[in-house]
Amino acid sequence: MALSSSMLNGERGVVVLIVCRVLYSLPLSLLCPGLNLAILSLFALFLDIRLDDSAALSRFKTRPGASSGILLGAVTLPTVMISKLIQLTRAYSLQQIELQELEHMTMQYWATSASCFGVLIFLCLVVLSTPNTKRFPRSFSVWDATLSIFCVATYAVTCCVSLAAISHTGSNTVLKLMWELYHGLVAVMLIQRLLDKFPSCASIGELLLVTVGLVLYFGDMLACTIAKVSGSLISTELVSIKYGIRRSEISIIIQGVVLGLLLFPLFIKYALHLSECYFNKRYSEARRSNEIRTSLLFFSSLGFILVVIIPSWMQIVQDFHVHPLLWVLTFVFSEPLKRLSLCIYWVSLIFASVLRFYNISKNSKIERILLRKYYHLLAVLMFVPALIFQPKFLHLAFGAALAVFLVLEIMRVWRIWPLGQFIHQFMTAFTDHRDSDLLIVSHFSLLLGCALPIWMSSGFNDRPLAPFAGILSLGIGDTMASIVGYKYGVLRWSKTGKKTIEGTAAGITSVLAACSILLPLLASTGYIFTEHWFSLILAVTVSSLLEAYTTQLDNAFIPLIFYSHLCL
Repeated sequence: MALSSSMLNGERGVVVLIVCRVLYSLPLSLLCPGLNLAILSLFALFLDIRLDDSAALSRFKTRPGASSGILLGAVTLPTVMISKLIQLTRAYSLQQIELQELEHMTMQYWATSASCFGVLIFLCLVVLSTPNTKRFPRSFSVWDATLSIFCVATYAVTCCVSLAAISHTGSNTVLKLMWELYHGLVAVMLIQRLLDKFPSCASIGELLLVTVGLVLYFGDMLACTIAKVSGSLISTELVSIKYGIRRSEISIIIQGVVLGLLLFPLFIKYALHLSECYFNKRYSEARRSNEIRTSLLFFSSLGFILVVIIPSWMQIVQDFHVHPLLWVLTFVFSEPLKRLSLCIYWVSLIFASVLRFYNISKNSKIERILLRKYYHLLAVLMFVPALIFQPKFLHLAFGAALAVFLVLEIMRVWRIWPLGQFIHQFMTAFTDHRDSDLLIVSHFSLLLGCALPIWMSSGFNDRPLAPFAGILSLGIGDTMASIVGYKYGVLRWSKTGKKTIEGTAAGITSVLAACSILLPLLASTGYIFTEHWFSLILAVTVSSLLEAYTTQLDNAFIPLIFYSHLCL
């Protein structure tokens, strides 16, 4: 009875509905990826139930108040990738893209799937090795092992068949299988590292989403670098230089800066350790002097990496004729009136809003969750005009904003003098129960929730609303659901949850109303509307139900789920 009751919750039901919707849209040519997604979902559902019913979850220090979220975390990125595959299959049938681009996206899907499956196998081993405290019958253990072996075997078969179909020789298939295996192994090592270094900061599902995203991004960077440097078989089979967005300068700049800043803490930690060992042996310094030395080392290292190391990599993988920083300045000033005016508009909005909301947060009794929703509305005011009239500049601006957020968070965590403590005090004014003292992630999730659908739509896109998935779901739907639900909500979706039916209905209605206003604006700029209203209503409803039931960080998951449905 305990097992059956644990299986029946709203979040799992909505995720199963999401997967079924995607599988229903699959063409026959994507039968192997579709079967793989079904097996991955079944395996993740099994582990989600088992981990909640066993003592294994206590071995991980996850975010208090959140479920494991394994099912949602495991299927989100594979669902996005297979939705992109469906979109590119349509394009290939209409001869709007080359076969090479479709094959590259197929490799990306299997890399994502392998990363998720690798982590699931690791979690399965944890569950099976944990003593059974629920006193389930022994038949459960046999069934667990049987189901696990079946899922792993079926996954391996579908992966081999799909990769063989896009390979020209047997050696190419083996090479690609090794590449997918590499993704799975790295994902397992990374999630163990994140669980150890950032306790109580996220659920397993949230860490799974971050892990798979980072492994995929780093793997793409590695493959692209190998392709340019060696020009060997790996370059032609694992990465396509002519892929979709054609490795635009903006995408290379964003990738280099973001990954460089993610690796920067490892470098600066080692440098600071050497500095402390050297000076502590020779000098007895005051605390302020030590802080100044640390600050100088931090900013000088940061400047060296941003100006020398990262641009050097960019020039290896992309034919920049000038220094990438000069390229950025040239790009901005190629349309100075529009782009500089947009920058002034953004800075003015941010300055006025942050100053106002910070004072309110210090002197008012307004619920912090409602105060944070004003930033969601701010995202709508900032990003919608830019996405309609200056989409390329917005791509670059999102990368710059993410880089600034990363630098500020590193300074806050390490209290880098003179701004570290001030940044910490300022940021804690806007935190809630999903943030911790170690990491504050809400602003990252809002920014990435708006940016990822736009970045992923940079190549072929026959769904004009898809780039707006994050802005619509977070800036409008989530905000209206929270405000209406908080003020007028009476009927709750569950006895233990806070989300109300009135709030969800308001979120769905507001997103559909925004779409009815947005579509004529897009049509006036040359976009052709190809989305059926029934599919749009279904996408909005499913993502709103997920927001109502999930205990995960909704800013991270809802935009990706909404985007995947808009691409179908």
